[in-house]
Amino acid sequence: MEDAHRVLKNIWDFPSFRLSQEEVIKRLIVDNENALVLYPTGGGKSLTYQVPALCLPGLTVVISPLIALMKDQVDALVDRGVKAANLDSTLDAERAAWVKQEVVSGRLKLLYVAPERLNNEGFIAMMSHVKISLLAIDESHCISQWGASFRPEYLKIARFAEEMDVERVLCLTATATPNVAEDICKSFFIDTQKGVFRTPVYRSNLALRVQVANTLDQKLDTLIPFLKSRTGPAIIYVTLQRHTEEVADHLRPHGMTPMVYHAGLGSEERTRVQQQFMESDNGIVCATIAFGMGIDKANIRQVVHLFMPKTLENYCQEVGRAGRDGLPSTCLMFLSAPDIPILEGFFRGDTCSKRSLHLWLQEVALKTPDGDGTLSFNNYQQSREYDIRPTILGLCYAQLELEYNYIRAVTPLYSQYDISSRTADGWQKVMGDKSEAAKTIKMYWKPRGSTYQIDVVVTAQQSGQDRADLARKISDWELSGWANVKASQVRARYKILNPLPIEKEEIANIAEKMYNRMLDKEEEAIVKLRQVINFATDNECMAQCLASYFGDEAAIPTGLCGSCSFCQTGEGMTFESGITTLPDPIKIKAILNACPERDDPRLLARMAFGVTSPRLTAGKWSTSHPLFGSMVEVDFNALVEAFDKECARAGYATAEPAPTNNKRPMSQSASYGSCSRSSGARGGATKRARRG
Repeated sequence: MEDAHRVLKNIWDFPSFRLSQEEVIKRLIVDNENALVLYPTGGGKSLTYQVPALCLPGLTVVISPLIALMKDQVDALVDRGVKAANLDSTLDAERAAWVKQEVVSGRLKLLYVAPERLNNEGFIAMMSHVKISLLAIDESHCISQWGASFRPEYLKIARFAEEMDVERVLCLTATATPNVAEDICKSFFIDTQKGVFRTPVYRSNLALRVQVANTLDQKLDTLIPFLKSRTGPAIIYVTLQRHTEEVADHLRPHGMTPMVYHAGLGSEERTRVQQQFMESDNGIVCATIAFGMGIDKANIRQVVHLFMPKTLENYCQEVGRAGRDGLPSTCLMFLSAPDIPILEGFFRGDTCSKRSLHLWLQEVALKTPDGDGTLSFNNYQQSREYDIRPTILGLCYAQLELEYNYIRAVTPLYSQYDISSRTADGWQKVMGDKSEAAKTIKMYWKPRGSTYQIDVVVTAQQSGQDRADLARKISDWELSGWANVKASQVRARYKILNPLPIEKEEIANIAEKMYNRMLDKEEEAIVKLRQVINFATDNECMAQCLASYFGDEAAIPTGLCGSCSFCQTGEGMTFESGITTLPDPIKIKAILNACPERDDPRLLARMAFGVTSPRLTAGKWSTSHPLFGSMVEVDFNALVEAFDKECARAGYATAEPAPTNNKRPMSQSASYGSCSRSSGARGGATKRARRG
């Protein structure tokens, strides 16, 4: 610990640790045990692994989901003289090679990577020759299938820790319910009594307020005077990218100069806006949830949710950006019935049809392996063909890998290459290359203007030449400076671990289980949304309600914060979502006339509700169609039932009833436990890691 204090002073110029940072670091470097840190956004989580990284002898690997955030942390560390680097897809070949050399030589102390990097065979091979003293996992709540932000790639981290014989693991997150924290601890063998370090969610300087509004104009009537009263910077969170510009345009005529931030902006513009906001004394930014990760501005006075957040986890993280200097700050959330279908659409669109899932699984199971014994697929094409969103397709492959142990993801490949001349001399060498791979490439490539295009997967199948040899030859031409090469159409690759099912009944059985899992996840997401509504409308102190949700029932001794909407008025907010369970037969018929498909009732329900999908887009029944979203006020499950009957009349036995659990529409007054520990069906997160 003397080393830790010396590092803190010499590198960061801090006189002492704060919160429980010192206890966390002691557990890692003195007790040599794993730990879970639950600190609020801006609570100093990064120091709990950066300081140990400089005290321990080997490499610290930091897994983080956001490339921009990784780069910011690496730049800050390098500025302080710390040997740190990130390894990600944005690096050019020369920089990536330098990072790898620094890792292997032992000179690098901190390496930041995304969880997807664990699928890269070259990375795994490199790590097998390196001593990993500490594995730090940021946003570790993504490990838990019980949580709202589950990412399948995070489940593979536990396997990586075991296979690499990692000496100690530190998990970090700003928001985790007791159930999520328990999942994390089980995955990494963390002692729930001694190894969990939590800072209470409740902060007495934050006033949590809620307002009901049915239109954007009504919201603005409240928002504009609210912003004019601010004594510092403000963040306005919206749901869609277009909302950022719309809201900013409404504010400008009132003497305000709001900034705009969302993921659709270029990286330079996002950096400029973020820097401008950080330097402002009373700036306003209209942003999607893409804004705020890594923001550590102490004097933010207002956080506004102009559209309600999807989960209480999101809400807690976003309001946590206000008032970090301890001074009074206000967090205002609007409830609006027309906003709910937009949020619900994010979840409803994730569940594909059972038929699509069955056909996809059949293709995977019956696919002939490539020459190297692996299976490869173009996920973009599969997404369009089977009407499964890309993120959900990734979840399906992860289930086959982690739950059924059929496959294991390995380094992806590119199937299509565009090859063009870099120099006259170099191109002459390409044309003069007489190797077997070169001759095959030149036999099968096709001219496309000034370039030649080749699909190496198709070429390998037709020529009998190994695909890897063809790709290696093209790479050699590029690295030798002979040609310019642009790779596209990435194909995911999987090593076969156990024989895949080939019997129809077995394939159908697995598809059924995976489909039911999708329905469960969809309903869990809807429950999360209802918990936000209940939180804002219950007859209970909002701050107490939020603290209880995260397991801090005793955070407010009196149970009343004195500053939230409930404490100010003495009653919960009255709110009706306006959702109906009775579809209009005339509108049902209109959808059926517009879309001829009868094999998938969920496809028709998506069109009626306004949830886009690859198949709807391909058929031009999506956002540009006048009937898209024409029944947005109807409960989605009721729409599925109505269209299921129509599909059955057309001769399709879809057998896709709506879920039986949690089917009540949002307009009913059932309580879903927003102020208690999370409820729902637990996912089976695999426990594979051990402490080295």
